[in-house]
Amino acid sequence: YVNALDGLLLQGGADMSPNSYGEKPMNPAWSGDEVRDQYEIELFHEFVTQGKPVFGICRGHQVINVALGGTLYQDIATQCPTGGTHRDESKYDNCFHEMRILPGSWLSRIYPGLDVTRINTIHHQAVKDLGEGLVIEARSEPDGIVEALRWEGHSFVVGVQWHPEFMDPRDPDVIDSRPLLRAFLHACELRKRTGKATPVMSVAA
Repeated sequence: YVNALDGLLLQGGADMSPNSYGEKPMNPAWSGDEVRDQYEIELFHEFVTQGKPVFGICRGHQVINVALGGTLYQDIATQCPTGGTHRDESKYDNCFHEMRILPGSWLSRIYPGLDVTRINTIHHQAVKDLGEGLVIEARSEPDGIVEALRWEGHSFVVGVQWHPEFMDPRDPDVIDSRPLLRAFLHACELRKRTGKATPVMSVAA
């Protein structure tokens, strides 16, 4: 699969299994999908080995962190009692909160002049301990949950906790997802054209 593809999009879906990061489920409902975890983690490592871009969305953002040795909060409400609302079943993709893009980050370069914005939020798990080589690009406000990650390694690896594919680019109240998605596609095109890996900080929208 990796030989045939230009990049990997890790999408949302079922919880990651706590077994995948060395923990036991605190609640049977949070047992996740360990088989899918193993498959996607193996895909991730082979794409990185070949220097092909990886972009993670929601669960995919968490997969990147775990694949690099990080851990997750199994449930924000339980383990982060001061955390805000990150999932509302009745609203689903119409639940939003504010996010701060960190100064000097890659996101701050592809979104110049944008410090605080709004994103959708459809998750109850979140990044806890960072995986090796990852840096935080953005946090939710005011509770500080990690909303975006970037790998400092040799190839393009970015994860976001929100769902850019669910947001209307015509809505001025939420972040415009097009620069982010264009950057991933540009990284894929560069790898295909040059045969070389490109670090995140070298890729523009």
